[in-house]
Amino acid sequence: MDLATVIGIVSGITLLVAAIAADGTLRGFWDVPSLLVVFGGTIAATLVNHSLPEISRVFGMVRVAFTQRSYSGRELIDQLVALAEKARREGLLAMEEEAAQIEDSFLRKGIQLIVDGTDPDLVRSVLEIELAFQEERHRAGQAIFEDMGAYAPAFGMIGTLIGLINMLADIDDAEKIAPGMALALITTLYGSVLANLVFLPIAGKLRSRSDEEVLYRQIMLEGILSIQAGENPRLVEEKLTAFLPPQQRNRTQMPTEEEDAAGRMQARTVRSNV
Repeated sequence: MDLATVIGIVSGITLLVAAIAADGTLRGFWDVPSLLVVFGGTIAATLVNHSLPEISRVFGMVRVAFTQRSYSGRELIDQLVALAEKARREGLLAMEEEAAQIEDSFLRKGIQLIVDGTDPDLVRSVLEIELAFQEERHRAGQAIFEDMGAYAPAFGMIGTLIGLINMLADIDDAEKIAPGMALALITTLYGSVLANLVFLPIAGKLRSRSDEEVLYRQIMLEGILSIQAGENPRLVEEKLTAFLPPQQRNRTQMPTEEEDAAGRMQARTVRSNV
């Protein structure tokens, strides 16, 4: 559970309720027809703008926004460095057993490609295409909530116009003008709250989740290509830690020229024996 998302929404609603209750009554801010206009209109417009398969993924995307998934770049780099060390000692074919045990499908596919002897340019192309389409799927999910965040205030304004029209129909009755005006403005309030407290923040959270996962995949991609190139494990670690924030890097000492040359010679010997 992502506590930041839950605390943000709950605290926002709590503060709004407290502000309303301080100078008025909550009952005056509850109107079912206004809620139907805003929420129902927003859902209807979203259905028009997106396909049913896209809409069907909304609940899954909401779950992503409310679920905290930690990506440890340091652990990933350690895993890639361990694979690089094994590849230099025993050759690329020795990683076939490890590839089958890797949980992440993107990393598993990349390791399997290099174990199969795929050309490095083709490996990069395959993984970059998968990464690009993953980003596209994520953007499609974000677009749904961004659109809902745009529709909600618009339907709030539509509801206000409906309320004003009804109010003007009874303009001869002065006692109904003030309550009618207040009721007409409630729909604008509903639209603004839904857009700025629910829909747009969820879209932003999905965007940050996507950026985090894409960065994680980019580290994998560079690590896989470095392993295939037979680079020194310490150099692999040094290159991959550049993706991390400074406080997470925990840099290790760079290899000396003698250590790097010895590692290359050992790798060549292993590959020739294979």
